[in-house]
Amino acid sequence: MRLAVCPGSFDPITNGHLSVIERASKLFDKVIVVVLINYKKPNGTFTPDERVEMIKRCVADMPNVEVDYYDGLLAEYAGLKNADAIVKGLRAMSDFEDEFQQAMINKKLNPNVETVFVTAGEDNMYLSSSLVRQVCALGGDVSEFVPKAIVEDIIKRIRGKDGHK
Repeated sequence: MRLAVCPGSFDPITNGHLSVIERASKLFDKVIVVVLINYKKPNGTFTPDERVEMIKRCVADMPNVEVDYYDGLLAEYAGLKNADAIVKGLRAMSDFEDEFQQAMINKKLNPNVETVFVTAGEDNMYLSSSLVRQVCALGGDVSEFVPKAIVEDIIKRIRGKDGHK
């Protein structure tokens, strides 16, 4: 069985993330979407448990996808799960340099796992979680950027209980 790990901070998950996960689920027998903490952005909008729960709702129709949380090195997690690959999404060339460096360090830390890059679909190339949070905070409609199952969660968290700016 070919197993892939699809990591990210997913704060929150976007349609771009979901597109990469869906495509990975067609390439691998099993995909584990793992929520990791981005230490460049330690204070997330959602807790890791909230992110896991939201992602589970978004991938509920994908039987070969499971969701997990890990507070450690991605290469270590991939080893613990005996993963064959780490699947990373790329939006633009600006993503490539950072992702390439991460792939190289992951290979050094765990020589048994390969990194596979999947480009985001053209309709999601510009999307990022931080952009979604910013649009929402400023009162914009984020419904076309994130899975419908979590739109209200995002609005309530970012704008407050009543959902208004």
